[in-house]
Amino acid sequence: MNAPAKLPSRRLSVAPMMDWTDRHCRVFHRQITRHTWLYTEMVTTGALIHGDVPRHLDYSEIEHPVALQLGGSEPADLAKSAKLGEQWGYDEINLNCGCPSERVQKGAFGACLMAEPQLVADCVKAMRDAVSVDVTVKHRIGIDHVETYDFVRDFVGTIADAGCKTFIVHARNAILKGLSPKENREIPPLKPEYAYQLKRDFPQLEILINGGIKTLEEIDLHLQHVDGVMLGREAYHNPYLMAAFDARYYGDDAPPKSRAQVIEAMLPYIREQLVRYGNNGAGLKLNSITRHMLGLMAGMPGARAFRQTLSDSKKLASGDPALLLEALSRMQPLAA
Repeated sequence: MNAPAKLPSRRLSVAPMMDWTDRHCRVFHRQITRHTWLYTEMVTTGALIHGDVPRHLDYSEIEHPVALQLGGSEPADLAKSAKLGEQWGYDEINLNCGCPSERVQKGAFGACLMAEPQLVADCVKAMRDAVSVDVTVKHRIGIDHVETYDFVRDFVGTIADAGCKTFIVHARNAILKGLSPKENREIPPLKPEYAYQLKRDFPQLEILINGGIKTLEEIDLHLQHVDGVMLGREAYHNPYLMAAFDARYYGDDAPPKSRAQVIEAMLPYIREQLVRYGNNGAGLKLNSITRHMLGLMAGMPGARAFRQTLSDSKKLASGDPALLLEALSRMQPLAA
């Protein structure tokens, strides 16, 4: 697949989220915003080197700009996986140095890599030598009870010396023992000032901030201090927030799709996917696409009826994409 020549800036992006930002979710998000960067779920080097590459790397052309996030800690394996990502047409390769889950720690990657900055630098250098697209790093500001700014400053400095120019800073610590991934997103306090200070200390680097960001006003505030903002769960649970992004942050005057138009735009994609992969049985389940759309009507009158209709197991089992139109009809007068 060929990436477009001119890519938008990373002013806005949607975070890689396991079990959520799969290719169906990304196509849905792309109906709402044309310029926001989209990231895959984390894909491990082992899954690519020993597994089903098309299953992990297939995507739709509409998704650009789209970045592949890799999980791993062996420079040679990461270089090989990054090369695969470039061959498939991804616009960026991102290394996960922020995931705190024990499953990831057992593989010796994710947030625990922050304790080994020189290894991360070696990984980044190996990937940069293998590909011509950008290699970026997503990381926390500290691990466990290491809370000094110096820790993250030295980490970024070491990786920058290996040629990395873009850092996505999840502005809270990762607690590697005793907290679940969910608790790790909520309990360690956010310290956006650490990301701001990184930009001041490394003005030549592109610094993006991530963590707990929910409103346009918060985005505007962060963009006074850093180069870009990455949204996570808010983009998933309240995706229509992104309808404002293209005009507000990219100067695109084209009107965004209405919520009803987003649904209508998804129907051909859903039908094509059901034909391509088979419906029901061992094939593609309608729910694997529609589950990402449950938040589209967040905050609107009738949103609950919309979600209930899209969550009806009997109707989902029929595999008929017209279920989306039925859910939309529950939103009157919005659908009119």
